[in-house]
Amino acid sequence: MKIAILTSGILPVPAVRGGAVENHIDFYLKYNHEHHLHDMTVFSVWDENITGHPALESDANHYVYIEVKSLMAKIRKNLHYKIHGEKYYHYTIEYYFREAWKRLTKQHYDIILLDNRPGYAAGMEVPAGTSLYLYLHNDLLNSQTKAAQEIYDKASRILTVSDYIASCVRTINPNDTKCIPILNGIDTEAFSPTAKTSITRRQMGFTDDDFIMVFSGRVTPEKGVRELIEAITRLKDHPRMKLLIIGSPFYGDTADEDEFVKALKLQAKPVEDRIRFTGFIPYSQMPDYLRISDVAVIPSLWDDPCPNTVLEAQAVGLPIITTRRGGIPEEVTEEGAVMLTTDENFTANLTSAILDLYLHPEKRLAMGKASLAHSAYYNKQRYAEDFFKAIG
Repeated sequence: MKIAILTSGILPVPAVRGGAVENHIDFYLKYNHEHHLHDMTVFSVWDENITGHPALESDANHYVYIEVKSLMAKIRKNLHYKIHGEKYYHYTIEYYFREAWKRLTKQHYDIILLDNRPGYAAGMEVPAGTSLYLYLHNDLLNSQTKAAQEIYDKASRILTVSDYIASCVRTINPNDTKCIPILNGIDTEAFSPTAKTSITRRQMGFTDDDFIMVFSGRVTPEKGVRELIEAITRLKDHPRMKLLIIGSPFYGDTADEDEFVKALKLQAKPVEDRIRFTGFIPYSQMPDYLRISDVAVIPSLWDDPCPNTVLEAQAVGLPIITTRRGGIPEEVTEEGAVMLTTDENFTANLTSAILDLYLHPEKRLAMGKASLAHSAYYNKQRYAEDFFKAIG
């Protein structure tokens, strides 16, 4: 089949600037390149780092790029805004969609897959003989979504990253038969606990006797970082407890020192010798930081759809402290993770969970083994196979 993948219009594919969604696109495109299942064309924003990327040499996958950062593109985006205003998303995203759609419709495709941008379907005229698929990585289509019924009706299939996201879609139609959950996958070999690590505890200012907790992901309020720092502050009588906070507000494109991060560092002052803020770390280095840690803490306060940070920690064989939010309970087991409820007692319970694992190394060891065993399912090969089964 001929398949067009219309990406979200924010980060480029190949994933030269990171992004969980973009990395998953790379996974199934690589699988398609190796197995020649379909003729696939990806429409993406352009980025100068793509030049010379080996993925562009594929004979099964093709790439069409839309320039959105040049002076001419900025002029055209502003003109687009003056003519069309804000129709669904931000006008810069809608400009990208319009330009990609003009190129896409010059050829016939059996399937057009809208990746994490279902609003593009609003007002869209799907070409005859073409099926429209949606791929949802976030809660972007539910009964409260603008033009929800129109978007739902146009879709032939709706791929979701978790049962949780599928349940959001089913608020539109409780008898839904379109949703197909595909749980995320990662490069489990890259995150193997036995792989060589280029970063040492000493380089990070830690000792072999320290109990290192690691948080990784976007450093934003809904990720629970503020509550995690509060828990460490409450445990000030245990100086061997250390915390690595890895990430920035939005991948590598946003300055680490936004107002929220500044507030976190001020909050951490009483225990600043025990907390390390690394800022953005290239994805290729993430396994090294996880491997020097003892416990992964993923204290999401929002309905995280299917966070890769959970899968990465499991693949390294870390015990996990996390929350019962969104799709997280679908990713872990009770044997490998402590799952907390985000109620009024959350910070106190988070503090207790950390202390419990600190005081019981044998429990950490058992949970780590359970995490590692469970992680085997979440490899990129299984993910790509499930994706193509869902495509049909």
